Amino acid sequence: MSMFTILLSIGILLTIVFHFIGVYTKSVKMVWIALILIWAGVISVATNEVKPKAYDEIKKMQGQYADTDKLIEEAMPKVSLFELLEIKNSYLKHKGRD
Repeated sequence: MSMFTILLSIGILLTIVFHFIGVYTKSVKMVWIALILIWAGVISVATNEVKPKAYDEIKKMQGQYADTDKLIEEAMPKVSLFELLEIKNSYLKHKGRD
């Protein structure tokens, strides 16, 4: 199961929980407005380009594992936070096997 699937599942579960909290407190419209703003913020942060320091970290990981190199090639030249997390997860998975 990929990290994206896990994060999306958690987000959907939290959305359902907050919906029922809104139903219970009779403020459904306010809760849904807040949920929309939260989802928009999270998506914005996940798709933003990472800071230059992250590119140095990617260079250190490059050239060690084929799967990680493939992810790096696909993500370049502008790497988002989500892509950085995928790259790092792949690197740590392979490093743990060694």
